Amino acid sequence: MTTMTDASVREFKMPDVGEGLTEAEILKWYVQPGDTVTDGQVVCEVETAKAAVELPIPYDGVVRALHFPEGTTVDVGTSIIAVDVSGGAAPAAEEPAAPAPAQEEETEPQGRQPVLVGYGVSASSTKRRPRKGAEAPRQEAEPATQALQAELNGHGPAAAPALGRPLAKPPVRKLAKDLGVDLATVTPTGPDGVITREDVHAAVGAQAPAGEPVREAPQAPQAAAPVPAAVPAPAASYDGVRETRIPVKGVRKATAAAMVGSAFTAPHVTEFVTVDVTRTLKLVEELKADKEFAGLRVNPLLLISKALLVAIKRNPDVNASWDEANQEIVRKHYVNLGIAAATPRGLIVPNIKDADAKTLPQLAEALGELVSTAREGRTSPGAMQGGTVTITNVGVFGVDTGTPILNPGESAILAVGAIKLQPWVHKGKVKPRQVTTLALSFDHRLVDGELGSKVLADVAAILEQPKRLITWA
Repeated sequence: MTTMTDASVREFKMPDVGEGLTEAEILKWYVQPGDTVTDGQVVCEVETAKAAVELPIPYDGVVRALHFPEGTTVDVGTSIIAVDVSGGAAPAAEEPAAPAPAQEEETEPQGRQPVLVGYGVSASSTKRRPRKGAEAPRQEAEPATQALQAELNGHGPAAAPALGRPLAKPPVRKLAKDLGVDLATVTPTGPDGVITREDVHAAVGAQAPAGEPVREAPQAPQAAAPVPAAVPAPAASYDGVRETRIPVKGVRKATAAAMVGSAFTAPHVTEFVTVDVTRTLKLVEELKADKEFAGLRVNPLLLISKALLVAIKRNPDVNASWDEANQEIVRKHYVNLGIAAATPRGLIVPNIKDADAKTLPQLAEALGELVSTAREGRTSPGAMQGGTVTITNVGVFGVDTGTPILNPGESAILAVGAIKLQPWVHKGKVKPRQVTTLALSFDHRLVDGELGSKVLADVAAILEQPKRLITWA
């Protein structure tokens, strides 16, 4: 981390962009050192345990330094960017400082000069350490080695060595190894005593018993015998990678901790009901053509949300939370309706504040904004705080229903399954009808079986007969 001491440089610290957050990950920098910034300009995007948030800089000036690279998790209160507010020209880019001479002498070989990373070291500045005891053997082997190298490199004939290993080119050595021939037993016929391929084959023929064919050198890999069928094939993989490890952080980490805490703290009970929603779907089509809903998102989720709000109005005790510290039940006289949304960063549950006080067009507008913001990854931490009940629409994934886990601090969550055309008894006859299954999970400390059943039954009744939205609201 870079530290600035100039009085004209202001340090912008990582703020607490959500209630009680302790850290955030820098996702992207929008500025670089030397850039001019103005008060309110967004300089970076960070991800907290709740959402991705853009951070504006509160100064006018020139960026002096970015203290952390993208992908770094930084504690709240730590300086992340330095801005020169003096109004002067941008300073020259800072080069990495070379180590002090004393330190260089301790860590670098003698005579080596410090250089910038990536620029290398001059050939004359690097010396190789002599190996202990290596000089004498090297001198003894030099005549034979020089003779062989001169021949192999095409620099003219070399004198045949009196001592040392037999002379042969690398391909000939490999051939001899494959055929099991000791080159020391082979009579060389090549220039200056170099063993040739013919010499190796001749040695094999001399060693083979009468009537036994001479072995040939192994052919290319494709001519080798096929792998036995008993060898198991490797498991399916993606581009040759068998496993991928993904760090758990940000939204996913917070969601995992919250779900574990909820599952093992609140005693969950889940009830189910299957309901004919044919009339609800017809009402959706009628509302789409209504001029009051022009430009608004109108879908079954809108009417399901309104049905749950009406059911809560009829059964207000379900809208509560459990205060463990004070051993109290906190009944809420407002409904902040949470809508579970799957995003690339994980599951988030933003909520519509005071959803119970909104008209149907206002609720449609709020739902549209909530979904669009979540998909773009721009949901603010405040939008995910203070929820009282939640709806999760698992039907969009084609599943019938599920057993949803409560969000911490909430008393109930409604799961909506896929809407499918099914045979259904309607007015005494079996007819094809649009049917779905609802699942309501609730905290049994707050909501007993009777209350939970009433809420679920009211939601189902409204979806079966949408006109109850008028009579019960």
